[in-house]
Amino acid sequence: MTDTDQALISTAQIVLEETETKVTRSATSDASGSFSFVAVPPGKYMLRISAPGFSQWKVEDIILHADDALALPTVELGVEEITASVNAITQEDLAEQQISAEEHQRILGILPNFYVSYVSNAAPLTRKQKFKLAFVVSTDPLTFMTTGVTAGIEQAQGDFSGYGPGISGYAQRYAATYGNRLSATFLGSAFFPSIFHQDPRYFYRGHGRIVTRALYAISTTVICKGDNGHFQPNYSNVLGNLGAAFIAGTYYPRSDQHAVQVTVSDTLLGVAYGSFGTLFQEFLLRHVTHGAPPITPAQP
Repeated sequence: MTDTDQALISTAQIVLEETETKVTRSATSDASGSFSFVAVPPGKYMLRISAPGFSQWKVEDIILHADDALALPTVELGVEEITASVNAITQEDLAEQQISAEEHQRILGILPNFYVSYVSNAAPLTRKQKFKLAFVVSTDPLTFMTTGVTAGIEQAQGDFSGYGPGISGYAQRYAATYGNRLSATFLGSAFFPSIFHQDPRYFYRGHGRIVTRALYAISTTVICKGDNGHFQPNYSNVLGNLGAAFIAGTYYPRSDQHAVQVTVSDTLLGVAYGSFGTLFQEFLLRHVTHGAPPITPAQP
């Protein structure tokens, strides 16, 4: 018994099985690659030979008569074929897994922190995924709750007096505040990112000098990562803020034009104010965000 290179194979396992009764006999090849069975009764047999790392060799319908002595020709075992299964995953599937994890990120376990990626080389989002993430953020229970708090503060301070007092005034302030958030989120994080092929998420740096990290965080209000992985001007954020400001001017009361102008100005300045949010993301919020992956040392 040899392999395909004619090297002798010892310790191969040989099984001789009678076809009808299924009675088996076994043997092991010796150092010369030989084996034998003695006192085998007449009948029809099947012979199987196997050895680690080699394909099984089998021959059926061996007929033995009384007093027969059967000698097999040299048996040559081939190398065992190895079948490997590969589970392919598309970039879209990978992105789906990553944003699903991001949707569990909450500051203090309460406030949603979905637009932050702690994976520096995260897969880019498809247009559908950008809109889906905007929808998830906009319909999160905490979004409705914080909108209610904001509307309550506005009413208590008498902001946008054209809405009036009472439940009606509060409801209108609530609708306006939620409308601001909705338009800013969908325009700045879904619509324009889809047009310009940009990623709306903040990519946590987490390593390097403090000054370097701070400059990086501030820059992301005007520079973002594109779907191609390269950083580029953040058109989405700028135009998203402008669009949200324009829309806000269409539903605030006419009697509060000055307040609307202030709101528009604040929205435009939001591009700059956003740097405070990214600084918090870079230096503080990571440590109080539940559901975020563990902090790992920076790779050299």
